[in-house]
Amino acid sequence: MHVIDSLTSGGKFPMFLLFLSFLVTFIVTRTITRMIRAGKGPFKDNVSGGVHIHHSIPGIILTIVGAFTSVGVDGHSPWAEVSAVMIGIGSSLVLDEFALILHLSDVYWSSQGQLSVQLVSLTIALLGLVLLGVNPVAETTGFTGGHAAVLAYLPVHIVVLLVCVEKGKYSTAAIGAFIPPVAWVGAARLARPSSRWARKRYTATKQESARHRADRFDERFGQWGLDIEDLVAGKPTAAEKSAT
Repeated sequence: MHVIDSLTSGGKFPMFLLFLSFLVTFIVTRTITRMIRAGKGPFKDNVSGGVHIHHSIPGIILTIVGAFTSVGVDGHSPWAEVSAVMIGIGSSLVLDEFALILHLSDVYWSSQGQLSVQLVSLTIALLGLVLLGVNPVAETTGFTGGHAAVLAYLPVHIVVLLVCVEKGKYSTAAIGAFIPPVAWVGAARLARPSSRWARKRYTATKQESARHRADRFDERFGQWGLDIEDLVAGKPTAAEKSAT
């Protein structure tokens, strides 16, 4: 009870509701989609007029309405809590289909589709850290020059995070938002071979080096992560795996 009280006190209740609604929505969504995939239960794909309406569509609507409501009510109850729930549900639905939006293709059950699970998992972790009071832009980042130093540093850190994303290192960027040295190291090291950074900037020789390093990393750490993703997201079919 003490933990719950600490998470819901001091103006944290809307954030707690956002975190909880995000998490519950993801669990419910993946449960339903896996039941649809297995042909079990009463659920079916949402098809209207021959068009498959993905759940990211209501997710986008909920996120926008929740964001507008949040700004409009200026933190006043109960609408601050209502908007937090809308944003939590909506953003969870959107991120669950992030890979489809990124690839502009229905890759939900493919290996590429597991990017959505990675982002959702990282978002849950980051929301949890924020809820526990970890602030990536607070003066605890190591600067002693006050807010001016933080404001001067922040644009540089954002650029470093964007480099990590451009290099295909989504996990590094998410963790590096709260632990800056992780982002700096990720930005300095070779990009993932399939990333836009590598495709645009690397020669064939450097591409091969990036692929070799990525293969070594995946061989050492990747399978454990893939096993977890398969458990959460559903294992891609053999045909889908061989296509990636």
